[in-house]
Amino acid sequence: MIAAQIAERFREYNETFGRITRCAAGHFVNGDWRAAERDSVARIELYERCVSECLAALLEDPPRAVRERALWVQVKRDYARLVDERTDADFYRTFFNSVTRDLFGTVGVDRELEFCESCGRTAGTVPLRVYRIDGAMAAPVREMLEDLPFTLPEGNLDALVHRVGAEIGRHYDAYRPSAAPAAIERFEPLFYRGQSAFLVGRVVDDAAVTPLVIAFSHGADGIRVDAVYLSRSEVGSLFGFERSYFHVDLPAVGAAITVLRTLMPRKPIDELYTVLGRAKQGKTERFFALQRHLESSIDSFVHAPGERGLVMIVFTLPSHDLVFKVIRDRFGAPKRTTREEVIDRYRFVFQHDRAGRLVDAQEFRRLRLPRDRFMPALAEELLGEAAETCRIDGGDLIVEHCYVERRLRPLNLFLREADPAAAESAVIDYGSALRDLAASNVFPGDLLLKNFGVTGHGDVVFYDYDEVCLLTDCVFRDLPTASSEEEESSAEPWFFVGPNDVFPENWMPFLAIPAPLQEVFLRRHADLLTPNWWRRAQAACAPPAPVG
Repeated sequence: MIAAQIAERFREYNETFGRITRCAAGHFVNGDWRAAERDSVARIELYERCVSECLAALLEDPPRAVRERALWVQVKRDYARLVDERTDADFYRTFFNSVTRDLFGTVGVDRELEFCESCGRTAGTVPLRVYRIDGAMAAPVREMLEDLPFTLPEGNLDALVHRVGAEIGRHYDAYRPSAAPAAIERFEPLFYRGQSAFLVGRVVDDAAVTPLVIAFSHGADGIRVDAVYLSRSEVGSLFGFERSYFHVDLPAVGAAITVLRTLMPRKPIDELYTVLGRAKQGKTERFFALQRHLESSIDSFVHAPGERGLVMIVFTLPSHDLVFKVIRDRFGAPKRTTREEVIDRYRFVFQHDRAGRLVDAQEFRRLRLPRDRFMPALAEELLGEAAETCRIDGGDLIVEHCYVERRLRPLNLFLREADPAAAESAVIDYGSALRDLAASNVFPGDLLLKNFGVTGHGDVVFYDYDEVCLLTDCVFRDLPTASSEEEESSAEPWFFVGPNDVFPENWMPFLAIPAPLQEVFLRRHADLLTPNWWRRAQAACAPPAPVG
């Protein structure tokens, strides 16, 4: 039975996903970051591999007319009956859609052969531990921390109990002075990402829920606490679309998201699925949300705000929070990259540690959008300059391949529009973003402000990946000193420049930071304009040895 085969293939995928995920706890305790990185990439690649293996197995059976539509209409019915009572049934449905779309090369949506909405039910339980608060905060906080799956260095527990209790107390004094916390509830499994672990929970009282997240890291001196978060804004940023995916062992992801939304009620469901490592389900939920929005709105797709790119055509629906990025057929000078290289760089970002500074770009294929919802100039550009990707089919515009991201305000526009304090904060965070990316062995390539955006939390993030590369692949050079007037005044470099050479001393005139903000940037980040800083950052990117 085809339906049973597909369901079994997904079950096997899900078991492997869980097995990889559970290894994160050991990697954190052992400080084995190389293994953690390998597992992160392996888990990301697992889904497409399992879909391909499932499809190959179905096509191996010659007696069956596997590509007959009538057969698959019945298979879909059988599959729904088989999986719709299972935990995270929507994951099973999305896997089925992936198989049928690849089998039939579906353009747009085929409602006969695909599940086109969530099943509408959340099964399973959430593994929560509850610590009652009976007046004093110290006892429940201590009990919670003693339940951690690792041991804090001697003496740190008392300090941490005091710190967490004091911060909860300050929060209530400031925001809920007439309320008294009744309990702390936390997810039993910890959330792991990179070299960090997070205890995720909430403080509840009679009328409200307060997020509680404690961030741990493991260094040469053992496991320590990096931060305690109690605001929805801070926790929302930790679960943001610019972050790498968590490794957390949740028996029912949909049920866990219901709890997480009490901490972050404004966070879209698709982003929560994605940041929990269920990227394909996040993509599915994002598409469902887009379809619902198209049905309930009347505005047109337009060019996204900001300067036109040489590599991508970027468009948006003003009433929605997404941008669509389509690769042009040809790139204008000075771009020398190829389409395949651009796709490889987006794949690199998908698999790499995003350090909270790289926007998650979801790859969509064979997208069908209503032609009459496109402004004429945008449609003309897509059909003329991205003709290898875009075409008209009846009343629809087909986009064979694109990337979909959350829409951000480009940094260059933000700096022109923001009040002075916000603009200063953003330009300082721009420099901090370069430092964070360098620490994760990423060099953006094109540092122009138009390639960075500002999130709703005020963070500066990078979103233009056609020149992104490993920091360790760059050659950061001192700018040679001219030996003659001719060399000094030459419009072209008078010295040899290799393909990976970078000259930080030459950046400032090209960054186009508004004049009033240049001094602000230089006060904090002048060292970023020296090759020595970048060479030290490269040295720090050497693969870390396991701690302990």
